[in-house]
Amino acid sequence: MIKSIKSNNKDFKTVTFKEGFNVVLAERTLDSTDKDSRNGVGKSTLIEIIHFCLGSDLSKTSFLALNCKNHSFTIELELQNNTLSATRSIENPNVIQMYGDFSSLPVKPKYDEHYKSNIYSIEEWKGVLGQKLFNLNIENGGKYNPSFRTLISYFIRKGVGAFIDPFKYFPDQPNYSVQVHNNFLLNLDINHAISFQKIKDEKESFNIIRKNINDDSLNDILGSVGELQAERVRLTEESIELDLQIKSFKVHTQYKKIQEEADLITGQIHALLNDINLDQRILAEYKNSLVEEEDVSADKVAEVYSEAGLVFDKKVMNRLTDVRKFHDDIVKNRKEYLSTEITRINKEIKTLSDKVEDLSNKRSGLVSILETHNALDEYSYIQNRSGDIKRKLENVKTAIERLNKFEENKSNLKIKLEELMQNARMDNLDRTIFIDKAVSLFNQYSKYLYDDAGTLSISIEKSGYRYKVDIKGSQSQGIQYMKVFCYDLTFTALMSGENKSLFLIHDSTIFDGVDERQRSKALELAHEQALKKGYQYICALNSDNVPYKDFTDSFQKIFNESIVLTLKDGDDTGTLLGFRI
Repeated sequence: MIKSIKSNNKDFKTVTFKEGFNVVLAERTLDSTDKDSRNGVGKSTLIEIIHFCLGSDLSKTSFLALNCKNHSFTIELELQNNTLSATRSIENPNVIQMYGDFSSLPVKPKYDEHYKSNIYSIEEWKGVLGQKLFNLNIENGGKYNPSFRTLISYFIRKGVGAFIDPFKYFPDQPNYSVQVHNNFLLNLDINHAISFQKIKDEKESFNIIRKNINDDSLNDILGSVGELQAERVRLTEESIELDLQIKSFKVHTQYKKIQEEADLITGQIHALLNDINLDQRILAEYKNSLVEEEDVSADKVAEVYSEAGLVFDKKVMNRLTDVRKFHDDIVKNRKEYLSTEITRINKEIKTLSDKVEDLSNKRSGLVSILETHNALDEYSYIQNRSGDIKRKLENVKTAIERLNKFEENKSNLKIKLEELMQNARMDNLDRTIFIDKAVSLFNQYSKYLYDDAGTLSISIEKSGYRYKVDIKGSQSQGIQYMKVFCYDLTFTALMSGENKSLFLIHDSTIFDGVDERQRSKALELAHEQALKKGYQYICALNSDNVPYKDFTDSFQKIFNESIVLTLKDGDDTGTLLGFRI
């Protein structure tokens, strides 16, 4: 239980708590005005200070960090018959100065000369609190295990968001955290709750693996095993074919040079053939000219003229003879020239043809080499292609292996989930006495407040444990808050059976919008259960929200005697810190 809260600030209102039921009351003074507000007198700040003394993180933008820089706060606790005082300063929040009886503590504080006191680090202090209040392992092992700070946040809900859902202490609390903490609070197996989260983690990991199975070289391949197997067969066949090509591949190092030489000879042959063709056309013309070289005799000329009635005298005839002789000489010379040229051209054609034959034979040898060998760059291309196909084939094989492993793990995960669900259900059956007790307490508490009893249910689904509370008319804000109230009393009652050091603190938020009759009954119930179950209950209220007219006479007296701190809104002296918040 919390015995007191103090501060080094002389204006701070020291508050001393007692066993059982405690009330921190914000009261409007007679001389306060309509502009004064009890929302700034320090009710919520007191809860924040308690959290701070119990090891909460100190944000640089928090109210305490901004407005209480030179303050230190001291909480006095009774933990299983150990009375301890722990002082924590805003200036140096990582050091906890300790006073009291350390004999039964799992870790003893060490004396520090600077502080002239025994000290804990903040982590050591939280470890000790976790062990003493919740019997946690002092080393707090396990990623998903509850810690002192997370558990205490159910017993001291902070902020409006903490009162929205009975099973969460902040709105965005992860599902695994909800399961683990509520199992702990209800005395159910937290290991099963952790296992549900681990299976979820595995599933998420498998999904990531599945997305990454096809690497960049396989982006065009769909993800089924059948499609990957088909691609494997195709790539295997192509790889074998390329290997055969490489095996039978003959590389000639002078391949390009030979090819260039063969191309040059081909050009030379074409040029020679063109020359032969030209010579053959000239030869044909010369032969035709030789046949056409026939002269006309002088007698024939005279005969033609005689028939025409003309007679040549002897002188003319002699001249014709001379002309004929000259012409015969010309014809004879031309025939001799044509014969000579025909002989020369025939020889030239023969020479060119021989050259063509020689070049053709040479080219034939070169072509034979080209036909039986290949270029080095072509060989390199085939080798590179073969390497690419082999790499892609290995990628496909790896993808198939991974996908098969993924499918196997996926199946195993389903089996594991089914086994976990069965084990969790069997465990719940074994813990029926604890579940029944929790359900019964919630029913009793809700029926105490309303005509019909509410229900608390716990079930096992594929996502893990599912908790639900219901009270008729739960659409109203007031009844929603009373769900939280009844559930908080339930798990506090369950846990206080073994630990009489527990305390439950409710800010005034939990009573907002609650009907006065239910508010009165809730306060009476909290008082009754705190005494009966042996825990400490602390609540903060505004005076105008206290349903005095609905209290019984006996409880009205108890309520007034339970007010451990009264804060007033008339001036700064009535506030918790001595200044308006």
